[in-house]
Amino acid sequence: MSIEQPFQLFNTLSGNKERLEALDPTHLKIYACGPTVYNYAHIGNARMAVVFDTLVRTLRVIYPKVTYVSNITDIDDKIIEAAKEQNIAITSITEKYTQIYNEDMLKLNVLAPDIQPKATEYIPEMIELISELIEKDFAYEKEGHVLFHVPTYENYGKLSKRNREEQIAGSRVEVAPFKKDPADFVLWKPSTDDQPGWDSPWGVGRPGWHTECSAMSKKTLGLPFDIHGGGRDLIFPHHENEIAQSCCTSANKEEPDSYAKYWMHNGFVTINGEKMAKSLGNIILVKDLAENFHGEVIRLALLSSHYRQGLDWNEKVIHQANKLINKLYQIKDDLDDIDVSDTNNLDAISILMDDLNTPGLITELNRIVKEYNSSSSEREVIKNKLHLIGSVLGILEDDSFNEVSEEFKNKINELISKRSEAKKNKDFELADAIREQLIELGVEINDLSDGTEWKLKS
Repeated sequence: MSIEQPFQLFNTLSGNKERLEALDPTHLKIYACGPTVYNYAHIGNARMAVVFDTLVRTLRVIYPKVTYVSNITDIDDKIIEAAKEQNIAITSITEKYTQIYNEDMLKLNVLAPDIQPKATEYIPEMIELISELIEKDFAYEKEGHVLFHVPTYENYGKLSKRNREEQIAGSRVEVAPFKKDPADFVLWKPSTDDQPGWDSPWGVGRPGWHTECSAMSKKTLGLPFDIHGGGRDLIFPHHENEIAQSCCTSANKEEPDSYAKYWMHNGFVTINGEKMAKSLGNIILVKDLAENFHGEVIRLALLSSHYRQGLDWNEKVIHQANKLINKLYQIKDDLDDIDVSDTNNLDAISILMDDLNTPGLITELNRIVKEYNSSSSEREVIKNKLHLIGSVLGILEDDSFNEVSEEFKNKINELISKRSEAKKNKDFELADAIREQLIELGVEINDLSDGTEWKLKS
């Protein structure tokens, strides 16, 4: 399939919305920074994965070939700390949570990246990159550490639009006596006996976080590639540092876009208007959400706000998505007798060509639901539209959506039993709370003289 309308993408590097022009029109290449695997995935992790999966699905409608790379960071101080706290091997942590992350994303219909490199598999490439930076006088070794000397790269700050004072204030690098400049960042650091380490020209150590993606993106995609992205929190210092490392070695020092041409970043997720934080106890995990909502409902909720904007996660957002998904599946089931016939009319997703405008496409879905009728010609048009929209948004792909599992039935019956017991004990507060829980699960109940009936809300 192809589409004539050009794809417009907001480029963080230029600060403008630009027409996407692939470096190779026959092969578009995308890299997005994946998770650091030491805990369960939360909806902030999920939003990034869903946004870029939707981008890839959309661009595959336009380009004959799209290669998507999204990495796993499996060496990091947070991972080391988690392994120490649990008194288990680091690989036990990383292998467990890599598998859990991938399983959780699969629940949200996130397609596996074409390549999912793990940082520990690319240590030789990182050592090579660091060695070249030292050789070209962009980096220096001191007390077992290797640091990038920021003043040697005049384009530092072009991505984040930060001046020198802001760069120093926003840097995550610890102030250390061996640094030539406060903004210098670590490329390699020494490891103690109880920390993972690899042999290098600077002693046994491990790479700095920023070094990883520069090495992995070059190895998997080659330079330059088309789109680099991730969450907005990665703009500085992570992506800024990647540009510095790569442009001072394999790419062009004078041209920041010679590493990656376009930079794309999704906004943050807040919870009921508050920042998601462990200290606030409001971190929502994908695994917990998936116990109560279908993965496609969670996915649609994550796409309900434009990717560049923040997404405030609340009951209204998830319930609106749940309501719409149910209505769409009802229409899909009603159109089951009609075959998909037109796969070339891409007008239905044209709004996505404007910087991946998923809220606009969701508005179109609501319009389709509202105007749905059973006339033969319109039914065929709607079937084709839903097929195409579903394929790019990653919804309407579960043929068993309306089937209720035994596990779900048992859960509902258990809640109804607890509610009945609460009413019998005149604990009406608990009974009302259970009723609200059933409503959240999309269940309607009807109290009768001989018991309680339930059904899924239409």
